[in-house]
Amino acid sequence: MEHIIRFSKVTKRFGDLVVLEELDFEVMAKERLVLIGSSGSGKSTILRILMTLEKPDSGFIEVEGESLWHMEKKGRIVPATEKHLRKMRKKIGMVFQHFHLFPHMTVLRNVTEAQIYVLGMSKEEARERALALLDMVGLSEKADQYPAQLSGGQKQRVAIARALAQRPQILLFDEVTSALDPELVGEVLKVLKDLAQEHEHTMLIVTHEMGFAREIADRICFLDKGRIIEKGPPSRIFTEPEMERTREFLRNYIEVSNAINGV
Repeated sequence: MEHIIRFSKVTKRFGDLVVLEELDFEVMAKERLVLIGSSGSGKSTILRILMTLEKPDSGFIEVEGESLWHMEKKGRIVPATEKHLRKMRKKIGMVFQHFHLFPHMTVLRNVTEAQIYVLGMSKEEARERALALLDMVGLSEKADQYPAQLSGGQKQRVAIARALAQRPQILLFDEVTSALDPELVGEVLKVLKDLAQEHEHTMLIVTHEMGFAREIADRICFLDKGRIIEKGPPSRIFTEPEMERTREFLRNYIEVSNAINGV
């Protein structure tokens, strides 16, 4: 299986804080890769760099064999132009923690806008596809409502439909359940599980839901201080982690979960 994403010696700083330190990692085509780790370990920054929302300070990133943040010009490697970045963004869809829906647009328009103005589809074709995607996430009856009329879980499902509408090869999910009330988490996780089972997108998922990670992932990467210190199948990572830092993280997660659930 060939890689679809490759990070080579990628470093990202915010002031004096090193968030990613010479990060090397690959994601295989059609793989469901889950990133776990403590807050501040660099998980979300990886996704934001891929979505071109943050620029790396050094290193190279490839998406489908093409450089993301660089391009070749007259035999030299130079920083990517905005035109190049726009082209690369079409390969990737991202679902954010806080939905980022347009509040002044109906659910249907939220899902059709990018299809019309980015992909160049006709309004009728975009509408037909949007309704099919809303049906897939269980929200076809909400097409004419506005985001303010939806629950958090419903907003997140609309955001998933919107990301799918752009027909990306790669889907990024950044803590998509962490802003939801606990009783709404299950409905969003179910949509993601169904998506993983029924479609062949490459999925890169940041989550603090360890049960979900174990169920959906082909591979887990554990980050600590901007580096991947352990990776492997969930069956091993969650039962026989090799690194003490991974064991400590998972112990803390179990203790917090038990405290919340009154165990």
